[in-house]
Amino acid sequence: MLCLGIELGSTRIKAVLIDDAYKPAASGSHNWENKLEGGFWTYSTEAVWSGIQGAYAELAADYKTKTGGVLTNIDGIGVSAMMHGYLAFDKDDSLLVPFRTWRNTTTAEAAAKLTKAFGFNIPQRWSAAHLYQAILNNEPHVSEIAFMTTLAGYVHWKLTGERVLGIGDASGMFPVDGLGYNHAMLCKFNEITGINITDIFPRILSAGEPAGILTSAGAGILDPTGALAPRIAFCPPEGDAGTGMTATNSIAPRTGNVSAGTSVFAMIVLEESLKTLRTEIDTVTTPTGNPVAMVHCNSCTSDLDAWVKLFGEAAELLGADFDRNTLYEKLYLKALDGSPDGGGLLSYNYFSGEPAAGLDDGCPLFFRKADSKMSLADFMRVQIYSAVATLKLGMDILTEQENVRVDCLSGHGGLFKTRNVGQKLMAAALNIPVSVIEADGNSAAAGEGGAWGIALLAAYAVGNSGEPLEEFLEQRIFAKTKAIHAEPDAKDTAGFNIFFEKYKKGLEIQKFIKGELKL
Repeated sequence: MLCLGIELGSTRIKAVLIDDAYKPAASGSHNWENKLEGGFWTYSTEAVWSGIQGAYAELAADYKTKTGGVLTNIDGIGVSAMMHGYLAFDKDDSLLVPFRTWRNTTTAEAAAKLTKAFGFNIPQRWSAAHLYQAILNNEPHVSEIAFMTTLAGYVHWKLTGERVLGIGDASGMFPVDGLGYNHAMLCKFNEITGINITDIFPRILSAGEPAGILTSAGAGILDPTGALAPRIAFCPPEGDAGTGMTATNSIAPRTGNVSAGTSVFAMIVLEESLKTLRTEIDTVTTPTGNPVAMVHCNSCTSDLDAWVKLFGEAAELLGADFDRNTLYEKLYLKALDGSPDGGGLLSYNYFSGEPAAGLDDGCPLFFRKADSKMSLADFMRVQIYSAVATLKLGMDILTEQENVRVDCLSGHGGLFKTRNVGQKLMAAALNIPVSVIEADGNSAAAGEGGAWGIALLAAYAVGNSGEPLEEFLEQRIFAKTKAIHAEPDAKDTAGFNIFFEKYKKGLEIQKFIKGELKL
């Protein structure tokens, strides 16, 4: 059995082909970047398809190198992508406005009004907030909307012709209840806007349900060489939250995972619903519909990446010979030599607005006092602290105010690629154990989890024998998996707390810099 997983992340499109042992048989990737156009962060549809084709072509070439054969037949395919956002089409299937991604913080009015009307938190990223804001702005295209979906739903639709969405991804468009959109809130939205979402939103499917087949046209889009045969079964398209849960075996109550890359988000599977409306916390679902508390932060490693690039330029100026991965590894490891509190340094990594911190806009900032300890080790530690500090704001609400219990967080994403650095400092910051799947030549390792996760969901759908997804993952995938486990270090936790108190007070500086605080 061969199953293909494709995930469109914020900086990279990844493709992973797994075999009947659920191990990667081939992989490919394509780098891309969002652009700020017309006041919105976006990716063009041309970039979507050229990126997918590039990642698939690299995977097919890797498969041929490893097996000597041409990739023509696949048993199952799954598509995953960044959740939320706004992709609206007219009756002729034409995109009405450029894709508005999760990163946009332009829907504050709509999100606040819907949250009040529903008694349920609607974050700015959610598709419903984007739609309502377009209505409030009197944007002329609204009257022409015939279909709305997410990025994963869009790609799936074009490859299969099916307008469907996995429940995890759908729960980031509009609140769900059971295995469908919340009926009471649908009625309220219709009353407020005059738009019946069920007429324009994709149909919801749960993990394991059939979600269509690759059409001849879709096969030509995915593989322009014509080698790939059509009629391949698809699993429901999912968001990166759902694939992260799957790839880390975090879909049972009291389990959780944290994805740390361009953005950072933690997802905790709940034993019961939250007691209080929390605007800092999203409520989404697992791929099977169980409730999940999601703490989402727009910024994580972008500022850290910029500093690493700067240090790389300095090293090149001195004639140093190194590759990018080595540069990251050396600088990350240096952070472990830093003072537990970061030597009095302070950094903010906000490239865009950060609702979790109460900011509609952001500006990366670095501060130090004259008597602060300015060393490379302290600087790097503070950059990593900054990458997880906003997540800490939301997690404290869950653990301290809502009494949500978390036994362990499974980490994946770029922050965890250097062994035992990101996870050690995150464990200290959150005061929760953090584990990372140990690399064994398997793309399930920290940096590749999403594409592998959706490939697993494709395999689950193709070979579905009625067993629950939790059982499938536990017994078939993770029974023999090894993980690197980091417990919170008391000294590091105490140091982070000193940094964090300064960090919270310093948020006023962000507001002042952006003109939000009037003196």
